[in-house]
Amino acid sequence: MTSFILNDKQITVRDDESLFDIAKREGTPLPHLCSGYHQYNKADGNCRLCVVEVEGERTLTAACMRKPTEGMVVHTHSERVMKSRKMVMELLLADMPARGECPDPASHFWKMADDVGVASSRFGKTKTATTDISHPAIAVNLEACIHCTNCVRACQDLQSNDVLGMAKRGSHSTINFDQQDPVFDSSCVACGECVQSCPTGALLPRDPQTGKTILSGDEDRSVNSLCPFCGVGCQLTYYIKEDRLIRVEGRNGPANENKLCVKGRFGFDYIHHPQRLTRPLIRKEDALKEEIDPANPLTHFREASWEEALAKTAEGFQRFQPNELAGFGSAKGSNEEAYLFQKLIRTGFGTNNVDHCTRLCHASSVAALMEGIGSAAVSAPFMDVLKANMIIIIGSRPAQNHPVAATYIKEAVKQGAKLVVMDPRGQGMTRFADHMVQFKSGCDVPLLNAMIHTIIKEDLVNPEYVNQHTEDFDKLCNKIKDFSPEEMSPICGIEAEEIKEIARAYATAERSIIFWGMGVTQHVHGTDNARCLITLALITGQIGREGTGLHPLRGQNNVQGASDSGLIPMVYPNYQPVNDPKTHQYFEDFWETDLDPEPGLTVIEIMHAIQAGKIKSMYIMGENPAMSDPDANKTRKALAMLDHLVVQDIFLTETAMYADIILPASAFPEKTGTFTNTNRQVQLGRQAVPTPGDARQDLWIICEIAKRLGLNWSYQGAKEVYAEMLHLMPSLAGITWERLENENSITYPNGQSVLFGDGFPTESGKGRIVPTDLVAPDEVPDGDYPFVLTTGRMLEHWHTGAMTRRAGVLDKIESTPVASLHPKDMGNMKIEAGDLITVTTRRGKLDIHARADRDIPPGMVFIPFCFKEAAANLLTNPQLDPFGKIPEVKTCAAKVVKANG
Repeated sequence: MTSFILNDKQITVRDDESLFDIAKREGTPLPHLCSGYHQYNKADGNCRLCVVEVEGERTLTAACMRKPTEGMVVHTHSERVMKSRKMVMELLLADMPARGECPDPASHFWKMADDVGVASSRFGKTKTATTDISHPAIAVNLEACIHCTNCVRACQDLQSNDVLGMAKRGSHSTINFDQQDPVFDSSCVACGECVQSCPTGALLPRDPQTGKTILSGDEDRSVNSLCPFCGVGCQLTYYIKEDRLIRVEGRNGPANENKLCVKGRFGFDYIHHPQRLTRPLIRKEDALKEEIDPANPLTHFREASWEEALAKTAEGFQRFQPNELAGFGSAKGSNEEAYLFQKLIRTGFGTNNVDHCTRLCHASSVAALMEGIGSAAVSAPFMDVLKANMIIIIGSRPAQNHPVAATYIKEAVKQGAKLVVMDPRGQGMTRFADHMVQFKSGCDVPLLNAMIHTIIKEDLVNPEYVNQHTEDFDKLCNKIKDFSPEEMSPICGIEAEEIKEIARAYATAERSIIFWGMGVTQHVHGTDNARCLITLALITGQIGREGTGLHPLRGQNNVQGASDSGLIPMVYPNYQPVNDPKTHQYFEDFWETDLDPEPGLTVIEIMHAIQAGKIKSMYIMGENPAMSDPDANKTRKALAMLDHLVVQDIFLTETAMYADIILPASAFPEKTGTFTNTNRQVQLGRQAVPTPGDARQDLWIICEIAKRLGLNWSYQGAKEVYAEMLHLMPSLAGITWERLENENSITYPNGQSVLFGDGFPTESGKGRIVPTDLVAPDEVPDGDYPFVLTTGRMLEHWHTGAMTRRAGVLDKIESTPVASLHPKDMGNMKIEAGDLITVTTRRGKLDIHARADRDIPPGMVFIPFCFKEAAANLLTNPQLDPFGKIPEVKTCAAKVVKANG
């Protein structure tokens, strides 16, 4: 602690605080344009408005850059300080347009001018600049730029995108995107960090529909909430005018520290799309179950009252036996919605046939983690990467799929951590990597087992950790002899010496951490892939400490919470097995009803059961299996076969087109509830706007169906549902609704961010090592289908595109279905970028435009699965991993030709 005098008052403070922060806390905030604007920008002392006078020193000092020292005497508003600030503001005003002509008259800059007391400048203008509105999300007017470099530092230091910089020198210097390119033609990924950091309005967000700039103060209110997209769980603030979202800014949440990506910042207007469902719909008696125009559902449906729609919904379910019913819940909804949905299926339908999209993303991770360490939770948050010395990313593309999480990985590399990226495709993290290991698709196990072989053979194992915290190490030693790097190299396509080098680096680093995604899981050997990663951590002791561990990055915003809440066919909330007699009895007593003692069917198994005539009625909430399931033609045929299908959603999705009844629901910004991100952080999302028309809250709809099925439910909102969950889910102990309202984010269990430091929640308390064998992909290229088809997400679009394809900015950036190929393959087939090609597999074919991409290896074609016009899952393989029951959508054999005509 340090004592000094601030404005004639003796105070005692921590000696690591800046004078800027101290003055603000003491009730004397200082004018500022740089470090203090959105205080996540590191202090740089650029603007000179926050200068203060320190007695005995010749020059004024920037408060944001200065720490207190014992006995110093500081004046924040002396005559000398005020004179300096006025001069600085005059110089800045010289190059600004007049207030009435500037891009944003209510910007932070003009508020600071008012604070300093300067309205005009006696100095002449030295620069002119043109506007750039090439990008649908960002308007650039450098005439209002004061060279504070907030935007440059936001781009380079916070997001590590390195797009913005300074060009030229002296009075001719200017901010530029890449080599002074138009924004849309530059490498800008539209994260909007520069917009949020700009104090003058030189960079402003644009209305996604009209293109007009959104100015400071345009809103009439704001609401703090969460991002509705990936599993990072970014906190944000919605700005609202007349019940319409007009802009979004990042908030200082633990997972994002004010940062957002293009989806979170500019992908919000889907909720105002004219295709929103606003009235219950019932299929006309003579209407075929087929694809229809989502803008005109009344060709096949008629509008109905809620009473009629709910009555027909319940009557339809009651016609069938429990084993003929099933439900798909949603990883996009709240924990409370997921909990009530699975409770309804189990207590109202009488079956465990309930699942959600985790079956298509991390089911194999869950299977391997539960088997190996007794918990499917991540062992450490992704922010812990800043404490790591060695980082492995395998089968994940965080720069595209988890962009804000990627900023922490980039920062760790800048601080000196080593990064190894393992992926059949190159990616956005490649330029940060020490090793880009571009192995053959479907060859994860040979690569990882070769690393394990090296660690054991070269005595790089942590023997103390293995003896104390693991079991079955001897079985691994016997099995791994067959997996030397020399033998695995031709199989996986990576040189033996590189495999050894990576293995040594991982094992010998003080702290190593592994991230993985669906590139690991969506294989017939996906569980084996995850077993190998667990083995790497267990034999080296790289788990249970800060900066170490296993982190499967979750894809959807609440896939962790939905799984925790029991939206899985074989477990109740908190992963308690349905076929365990004691657990089964406990839930029967708590819910006061008989329950099915046998595990239910998974997503793909339910579709097979429909085709076999066993499942006849379904309730689908917020899921779109007609787009997300593999071999989607069969899925769509199955949906059409159902005698009674009820879909609850916000749009007429590809799945809803096959429904008998459609129930219009609430979008993310229209609801309040808790959500659990990939870090196990439970966070509170708050309702920002009302539902449109006669659309209703999802919780209300679930409860109304339950009442009509004879359940005596009387929940008055998410808070009451959450209170019930606290009784059933020990992981949430101590995380009360009131705490979430006050703290916004709490990590479970018990605020513990790093798990397994003292062992694992297994019967023995030890981690189980599970050796693996080589399992080839179900399909490999041959003479008829010489390419490997792989699928995934794009930066701008999310999941099946139901939301992002209806977000104006996002769809303008990426509006056309594309298939990416290596330029060499395109040249051999005489295909130009933009040409129409036909991609065929054993399940179907589609026409799609070609895109050249050097990150794609020769012999591979990549198709995003978000485009309904060219749905990638019409082609993918439904063959299942035997343990996780996850389909092999990441690899199958394909043929690519130039399309006729």
